[in-house]
Amino acid sequence: MSTTTIILIVLALIVIWTIAAYNRLITLVNRAKEAWADIQVQLKRRYDLIPNLVETVKGYATHESSAFENVTKARAAAMGATGTEKKAQAENMLSGALKTLFAVSEAYPDLKANQNFLQLQKELADTEDKIQASRRFYNTTVMTLNTAEQTFPGNLIANSFGFKPMDLFELAAADAAAKEPIKVQF
Repeated sequence: MSTTTIILIVLALIVIWTIAAYNRLITLVNRAKEAWADIQVQLKRRYDLIPNLVETVKGYATHESSAFENVTKARAAAMGATGTEKKAQAENMLSGALKTLFAVSEAYPDLKANQNFLQLQKELADTEDKIQASRRFYNTTVMTLNTAEQTFPGNLIANSFGFKPMDLFELAAADAAAKEPIKVQF
C-alpha cells in the first residue's frame, strides 16, 4: 500500500467516525426534545384538570377563596413558564398549591364522597404519575446527551458543531415541600 492510500483510508475513517458521532448527538438531542414534549403534554393535561377540580371544591368550600386563588395563580404561572429551570420552579409552586387545595377538601366529607371530585382526583393522580415518568425519561435522555457531549471523543464533535448541554428537569434543592408527593387519596 502506498502512503497516499493509507492517508486516504485514515481520512475516510475519520470522516465516517465524525459523521457517526454527529448523528448520535443529533439523535440524542431529538430524543431529549421528544421527552420534553412528552412532559408538556402531561402538564397540559394537568392544567386542564385543575379548573374542574377547583370548581368542584369551590362548591363545597366557598370561604376558602385564598386556596382557590393560589391554585389559579400557580397554574397560570406554570403555564407561562419557559425554560427548564423556570418550568420546574413553577411546577413546584403548583404542586404546593394543589396540596393546599386537597388539604382544604379533607374538611368536607360530602366533597370527598362526590363522584366528580373522586374522578378528578383519580385522573390527577394518574397524570402526576405520568408526569413523574416523563420527567425521569427526559432526565435520563438529557444525562446521556450531556455525557456524550462532555466525554472524549464526543466532546470534539460537540464543541466543533456547537452542541450545548441541556438542563435537567429537577426539583429545587431548597424546596423540601415540593419533594413531598401530592396527596390525592383520602
